[in-house]
Amino acid sequence: MKKHLLAAVAAAAVCATLPAFAQNVAIVNGKAVPKARVDLLASQIAKSGRPVTAEMNDQIKDEVIAREIFMQEAQKRGLDASDDFRSQMELARQTLLIRELFADYQKKNPVTDADIQAEYDKFAAANGGKEYRARHILVENEKQARDIIAGLKKGQKFEDVAKKQSKDPGSGANGGDLDWANAASYVPEFSQALIKLNKGQLTQEPVKTQFGWHVIRLDDVREAQLPKLEEVKPQIAQQLQQQKLAKFQQDLRTTAKVE
Repeated sequence: MKKHLLAAVAAAAVCATLPAFAQNVAIVNGKAVPKARVDLLASQIAKSGRPVTAEMNDQIKDEVIAREIFMQEAQKRGLDASDDFRSQMELARQTLLIRELFADYQKKNPVTDADIQAEYDKFAAANGGKEYRARHILVENEKQARDIIAGLKKGQKFEDVAKKQSKDPGSGANGGDLDWANAASYVPEFSQALIKLNKGQLTQEPVKTQFGWHVIRLDDVREAQLPKLEEVKPQIAQQLQQQKLAKFQQDLRTTAKVE
C-alpha cells in the first residue's frame, strides 16, 4: 500500500512540472528561459521583413539561450548596475517609446485611397500636357553662340558641335541630348524659347540664361507619358505617410511648452 502511495505522489509531482517545463525552452544554470522569449524574437524578425521559416526555429532558440548565458555573466559581474548601462537603457527606453508613439499615430491616421488619388491628380496636373525632346549647346558668351548658329545653318552637325563645344557636361557628351522633359522643368528663358520652336527647328537667336548662352533644337514633341496610378501608388502612399508623420511631429513641437 505504501509503495503504491509513493508512486502516485511521484507521478503527480512529475505531471505538475510538465506544464511549467513546456513553457520553457531551457534551464540555464538553474534559471528557466521562457518560450515567450523565442516567440518575441521570432516576432521581431518577422516585423523586420524576414520570413521566419521552420529551419530558423532552432537558430532562434539557440540565440535566446546564448543571450541568457551572456546576460547571466554580465549580471554576475555587476554590469547591469553600472551608470553607463543605466544611461543606455534610458536612451533605449526613450527610443522604443517614441517609436511606439509614431506607430500608434500612423495606425490611427492611415493614408486613404482618396488621399492617394488626390495626390496623383495633383502630380498629373503638374506634369501633364506636352513633353519635349530637345538638344542644346551651352557656351559662355553670345558671340560663340551666334557663330555656332551660323555654322549649323551651313550644314555642321548639331551633335558633333555639342560634343566639341558645349560646356554642359551632362548633355554635351551625348550630342546635346536633353531627353524627354516637360517644358516647366527648365528655367523660364529656356522654356519660353523651346515651346516656340517647331519640330526640327533651331533657335535663330542665342538664348541667355543664368547658366550661359544656349543654342536649342527641338527634335520631337509628344503628350506626356505619365505612369498609371497603380504603378506609383506605393510610392505616393509612403510619401504621404511621411508627410503626415512629419506634420504630427511638428505640431507636437509647436504646441509643447518649453521653458
